[in-house]
Amino acid sequence: MSLKSQIDAFEVQKKANVPSDILNLMDITTEKLIAEQLNQHALPVGAVFPDFSLPNSHGETVTLSQLLDKGPLVLSFYRGGWCPYCNLELRALNALKDEFAKHHVQLVAVSPQLPDHSLSTEQQNELAFTVLSDVENTLAKACGLVFTLDERLIPVYKELGLDIPTANGDNSYELPLPATYVIDKDRTVQYAFAKEDYTLRAEPSDVLNVAKGLQNA
Repeated sequence: MSLKSQIDAFEVQKKANVPSDILNLMDITTEKLIAEQLNQHALPVGAVFPDFSLPNSHGETVTLSQLLDKGPLVLSFYRGGWCPYCNLELRALNALKDEFAKHHVQLVAVSPQLPDHSLSTEQQNELAFTVLSDVENTLAKACGLVFTLDERLIPVYKELGLDIPTANGDNSYELPLPATYVIDKDRTVQYAFAKEDYTLRAEPSDVLNVAKGLQNA
């Protein structure tokens, strides 16, 4: 089943279980982000991906150069383990892990969560790829992806049990737009997907096809 099909199925469940006033507010705040055209600031195809050095879920430092030494890189920014859409995306990527590995493509997910919370996300979704902590969204900012959560959503998220400050270690409520990049070994961005609507995600099979093409080039 495609990731889009999984998201569509989740949307049906969400509409049946979440109060309409909350759903309306989520739609309104998403439309506001779309109107602001935030993704116009996102790193585009052809750009050089920013260098980085970030801790993984075990606190070990991982650098961009280490990853690219092994082959092309697929890097996915996600909001956090509290986001059901992010978890669907991570699991969909993980389902293709053997195909990525077969073509020597590295797979990494990045969020502003602290390493302990990244580890929880990794374990919860049984991920077999690296999850990195971009605390304070340093890398996401360099990629032009960061926005501040609409203050109207803060009490709603709390009511839903979503504790972003604890997960991220700060009270900024800054989050990255969900985004996926395919990065060539020379750090050139060959594929870029970033949307203000957090329900829209890159289809992992499409990402795999782009990455396979780089490895075979």
